[in-house]
Amino acid sequence: MSKPIKSSAKSHDTKFSTQTHHQSTHSQHSPRGVPPHPQISIFAKREDQSAPLACAGNKYRKLEYIVPDILSATPLHHSHEKHPNTNTTTPTGPATILQPHRPSRRLGPQTRLKALVLLSRGTGGGLRASQDPETFLRTGNVQINRLLGAEVRILDENDPLASDAFPILEDLRAQGERPYWIPGGASIHPYGGLGYARAAFEIAEQETEMRLGGTGRFDFIFVACGSGSTVGGLIAGFRLLEARRQEADRRIRPRRSVIGVLNSPTKPRSYHEERVLRFAQRASALIGLDSQRFISADDVKLEDRFVGSAYGVLDVETKEAAERMATMEAVVLDPVYTAKVARGMLQWIQEEEIRQFARLHSLDKVNVLFIHTGGQAALGAYADVN
Repeated sequence: MSKPIKSSAKSHDTKFSTQTHHQSTHSQHSPRGVPPHPQISIFAKREDQSAPLACAGNKYRKLEYIVPDILSATPLHHSHEKHPNTNTTTPTGPATILQPHRPSRRLGPQTRLKALVLLSRGTGGGLRASQDPETFLRTGNVQINRLLGAEVRILDENDPLASDAFPILEDLRAQGERPYWIPGGASIHPYGGLGYARAAFEIAEQETEMRLGGTGRFDFIFVACGSGSTVGGLIAGFRLLEARRQEADRRIRPRRSVIGVLNSPTKPRSYHEERVLRFAQRASALIGLDSQRFISADDVKLEDRFVGSAYGVLDVETKEAAERMATMEAVVLDPVYTAKVARGMLQWIQEEEIRQFARLHSLDKVNVLFIHTGGQAALGAYADVN
């Protein structure tokens, strides 16, 4: 039963203090102060160590959903472009043609696939900046691809095949092959984002296992954004998780922010934002989420301040970030993607937005995740990174 609460101070013994009062608020004083500098904990998801195969990285997750279609007797998406081109590919992000029923060590002997990798000289900033371009084209990823049994074709800028690889596919078909076209980054492939939609569920499980504190989640997730489907897939996966859990426990927690760090200045940020949104909506439709209801442009957060002068070219600050990660954490980054992501993440930590997030949600701890998407094989072509 509610009882009158009287003030101990006679000067406050007024009609107000004798009003019947039901205690329904917390007993501790509010508002509570939030530390001006919340603890920021950084974690790394090592996609570069995610598979027992050579040079693991984010492409393996993408292939998990594409390879079954390749091996199908009636693949659904073997040629979803009328005129596939290699203009958006480079020595670190090739377009690939896979041919079933031929042995190859690239994807493991059990898949029996032969890989033909198409590279364009026209888009590799690292190639242009190299003091020895021909050595650049024999080392790094090119060397690894050939060592694993792939055929690598390097196309000049003025080669018609650099803008339309369709004749290559036709030639292979004339030879009795069954070519399957995978665009650079596999992003415009219909299944390109599914691997990282699934990765979002894996990350959520790890959040629970790790008992992170704070929101119990990774509040900010930094990952490279090249062709866009890695970021798009993560957005779709996390939105599906949040929709399910909000419906189950009726709690609304701060959303995870997936920050895609762009690595090339060739296209404006708006171009990449439109692509990532499209890839996120496409992936969400495939995994059973209402994309119009749950996916919007506000979900796409891309950072373009750290692209540098060109794709594959590192500025002084990005080299320093790579060296810092190597010397302090024994984490080796690649010069094209993850070095720029690390620089962007470290800059964000120094700036105000993460602290504002902590103050807004009364948090004394913020959890940051760095997704290492692999790519260290390219280091062999970058002798000046040391």
